[in-house]
Amino acid sequence: MTLFQCFSRKMSPVKLMRNTLWIISAETMSGRHAFSFAGNKVKATFLARPTMASSEEPKPKKLKISTQEKTDSEAKGSSVKLSPNSLFGMGNPLLDICAVVDKDFLDKYTLKPNDQILAEDKHKALFDELVNKFKAEYHAGGATQNSIKIAQWLIQEPHKAGTFFGCIGKDKFGEILKKRAEEAHIDAHYYEQDQEPTGSCAACITGANRSLVANLAAANCYKKEKHLDLEENWKLVECAEVYYIAGFFVTVSLESMLKVAKHASETNKMFCLNLSAPFICQFFKDHLMQLLPYVDVLFGNETEAAAFAKEQDFETKDIKEIAKKAQALPKVNTKRQRIVILTQGKDETVMALSDKIETFPVLATDPKDIVDTNGAGDAFVGGFLSGLVREKPLDQCVRAAHYAANVVIRRSGCTFPEKPDFV
Repeated sequence: MTLFQCFSRKMSPVKLMRNTLWIISAETMSGRHAFSFAGNKVKATFLARPTMASSEEPKPKKLKISTQEKTDSEAKGSSVKLSPNSLFGMGNPLLDICAVVDKDFLDKYTLKPNDQILAEDKHKALFDELVNKFKAEYHAGGATQNSIKIAQWLIQEPHKAGTFFGCIGKDKFGEILKKRAEEAHIDAHYYEQDQEPTGSCAACITGANRSLVANLAAANCYKKEKHLDLEENWKLVECAEVYYIAGFFVTVSLESMLKVAKHASETNKMFCLNLSAPFICQFFKDHLMQLLPYVDVLFGNETEAAAFAKEQDFETKDIKEIAKKAQALPKVNTKRQRIVILTQGKDETVMALSDKIETFPVLATDPKDIVDTNGAGDAFVGGFLSGLVREKPLDQCVRAAHYAANVVIRRSGCTFPEKPDFV
């Protein structure tokens, strides 16, 4: 039995983590964050090992590694019955405008074939040209919202197991996003404002590559004090057992991310983060590193991992070594092991837990069947979350992730059929 298969025999990841709770003093948690940054200097605040609140409190179980093979019933893993709002996501809700373009179009706007960037002044005309010159399709998108939708699709019941927060405009595009969220059976609670229009994302597709240009607009207007802090909204946050936010949101509301991340840590729930794009690792490094001590599950792809490794001075380009080094970075709850999951397109997925590395082959796909890779990464995360929130073993979470990504790349945009056929 492999490291990750052992969860199905003894304890699921969530249950394991519930039984390994650290008690952090109120004085420590009242600080802004566990790490402070000044230029390139890092000052760490080390947390002393706390004593147990009671001598009767059970000791955390030690994870055992066995080579014994699982039985068929164990291989399928167990699943818990979910309540509404068990999975929480917060991010940038965007209307995706997807079109197949040519190299001249990419060159005109200095776009890389496979990249994610924020729109600048030079990209203002891009959105109109994309619609007028090419055959464009519209899909409800935004990285985190996509992942929550995919997770809900795989979960199926109950409806509204997934919750999503974000900001939209009071306009036609905003109404489309609300309708699409309702159709996907997610519990979307948008902060609606009329200063900026609903955000959009141009997905410029060339072959199996996609170049994403996001115009955040309203998504950039999310306010912690006007939405997240409201009593009725925070109650939804407290309902969740697993939290996921894409790294893109650090450009919008770091304070909101930190509030959710700290809540997850204090209540011994799971906080998941995505590196999202190389520019996040490069230009928002300090923001990212304020969050990382609270991260229980870190996602990324090979290009994001390379950028992260370079910024962290890991001095390696080997993706397995990057995963191990990222896994070992400081963490507030030191009795909970961080999980790092790095994808590599058609190549194997790498997972680091403790000092161990596991790899998982992706599902083989004929290149002729690939329609659009836009949203494949979001689908992978959504698939993984669908297993994690139901306390599935980690290898089963990866299976669900690969299945979801494989479905999405055969379709236009981050879309899926009515029912999954994943077992």
